Amino acid sequence: MAQPLVQTIHRDPALFYWILLPITVVMILTGVLRHYATVLLQSTPKKQPLPKIRENRSLMQGVNLRTNANHISSTSFQARKSYLVSGFKSGAFLADPEARGKPPANPMSDPAMMEGMMSMMKGNVAMMVPQTLIMGWINAFFSGYVIMKLPFPLTPQFKAMLQSGVGTRDLDVRWVSSLSWYFLTLFGLQPVYNLILGNDNSANQVAAQMAQMNPGAAMGPNNDPDKLFLSEAENLEVIEHDYILNGIEERLLASLG
Repeated sequence: MAQPLVQTIHRDPALFYWILLPITVVMILTGVLRHYATVLLQSTPKKQPLPKIRENRSLMQGVNLRTNANHISSTSFQARKSYLVSGFKSGAFLADPEARGKPPANPMSDPAMMEGMMSMMKGNVAMMVPQTLIMGWINAFFSGYVIMKLPFPLTPQFKAMLQSGVGTRDLDVRWVSSLSWYFLTLFGLQPVYNLILGNDNSANQVAAQMAQMNPGAAMGPNNDPDKLFLSEAENLEVIEHDYILNGIEERLLASLG
């Protein structure tokens, strides 16, 4: 039986010191600088009034109930569901019940909303500007280089991701280009940042973007909280509850038998 042909490329060892290592070090230092820049740009959060906090927490409570519905008994689920659905529909959790049904206020007229928008803009600038400069630096000096080979096999679907900037169709998928190494370090350095800066850091661009997708982020300046409550009440009403401990005795005996 014929052995598969092993593709061999004579790669200059200096590529490790002049391309791979500099890109890795620059990406790590950029993440560290991004973390401290984000800390410096953050303004001291102002205390929110109690009704506003209750409004935000109520929506998150509904989302958490849907997510973990099957982990509580049917009686507890129905009690929580009735309480939240009733409050969502009646507007009991709104910070300003009198504004129900009215168009949302202009965020430009609210200093707190303006401050929040400015903080978000500062965070986006701290994330996008360094990455744009680094990508331009790599494209200008290191474009088209193949710098390393992965020690494990991969399917051809990874070729477009690992060989960006290298237009060689027959090249083994395990070879990694300099531009692809930039993307790999961009999305894979979170453990390094956790080791250097601790778990609660702002170095990773992907983690910062994911943090904006939590349920509390839905209460933005352009969203009507009453519509969000009504939508969540509808979601709770149609959910099917299936307690995970139903029939646990029979299942346990069947597994032991």
